[in-house]
Amino acid sequence: MRAFATTSPGIELGDLLNLFLGLVGDRGTLLFPLFNFGFCRGEEFSYQTTPSGMGALTEVARNDSRFVRTQHPIYSFAVSGPNSNDFARLKNVSALADDGPFGLLRRLNGKILVIDLEDQNSMTMYHHVEEVVGVDYRYHKSFTAPYRDADDKVELRTYELFVWDEQQGVRTDVNRAGELLWQKGLYRGQRPLNGFGTRVIGCHDFFSVVREIIEQGRAKDYLYSIDDSANLEVPK
Repeated sequence: MRAFATTSPGIELGDLLNLFLGLVGDRGTLLFPLFNFGFCRGEEFSYQTTPSGMGALTEVARNDSRFVRTQHPIYSFAVSGPNSNDFARLKNVSALADDGPFGLLRRLNGKILVIDLEDQNSMTMYHHVEEVVGVDYRYHKSFTAPYRDADDKVELRTYELFVWDEQQGVRTDVNRAGELLWQKGLYRGQRPLNGFGTRVIGCHDFFSVVREIIEQGRAKDYLYSIDDSANLEVPK
């Protein structure tokens, strides 16, 4: 939220949330990421109280009664609108899988809005495409920790992330793919640090280009790079 914080200091986060809700209207569904990686470290996830790690505006959405939360303890979303129940009832085990929020958003041909961040620091949808296509430089890693559900019942649960392959020294490196999306005219809006730095892309267009990159054997240098000296763990 750098652009709003620096260019419009008088804007309240609640007002900004209402602005987004007004833009999608009564027929639109609005999602905010509530990603939190505490579960990966063995920390209890609480459906009701675990905070978002994705910034102040997403935390405002999490606490707003107009939004419901999806169920995955690592990659959850706050969702408001006519499709909110479809998202809330999803029970995907793998965070990025086709049977989870990323897949449903793609099937609905939703749009992804990014505010003043480059692809490397914002576009988790890249990893959804990688999981659906089944790339060989990532693998499913399981995490088990206490899960406190909406009814305050606690049990041990196991969930998965499609993580980079530490043995190969793989690390996410997607800014070149982002530049390709600009060149193709699929990103609409402003680049980071220009104006509000706000851009939008349709999920179908995004998925199609990233899948083509993978299928043409161009993932290395467009989606990932190799760092032989890095001690890599769970990706963002």
